[in-house]
Amino acid sequence: MGRVSWKGSALLAPVPVALVCCRDNGRENVFTVGWTGVVSTHPPRTYISVRPQRYSYQMLRNSGVFTINLTPASLWRVADYCGMYTGSKVDKFSKLSLHKEESDSIDCPRLADCPLTLECRVREVLAQGTHDMFLADIVAVSVDESLLDRNGRLCMERANLAAYAHGTYFSL
Repeated sequence: MGRVSWKGSALLAPVPVALVCCRDNGRENVFTVGWTGVVSTHPPRTYISVRPQRYSYQMLRNSGVFTINLTPASLWRVADYCGMYTGSKVDKFSKLSLHKEESDSIDCPRLADCPLTLECRVREVLAQGTHDMFLADIVAVSVDESLLDRNGRLCMERANLAAYAHGTYFSL
């Protein structure tokens, strides 16, 4: 079987289904990010890429903090909704009955509905074309105790996380 060569594109799959929360001056939002990942282990760093036209973009720039909430497969419809509708017109927390709680290390909500949360502080914003990349230090990780075994080891298979690839959601 042969191969076909396409021009360069943003085809890397699967990607995590990440619900990002942000807060600034009394406004809060939750939105879906497809472009995220680990940049460094020591120090622990991550990134999210966001279009400057998006509602949450200025909140992220102003506050300098956000949470990345890794989404269980049971919430893929929630993630889809949060990626399609703007927080400027709908309170997605209320509309979707999401349970937010305060983060441990930053002034930003995290989602109690998600078993793993990275609490992030923006280090630098880098223009990348259609999106700006928010390079951030991971200052804390919140883990649901149900994911830990009796020795305190993280059992990722218990999280039943969602992934996204080429228009489709999957359960890991």
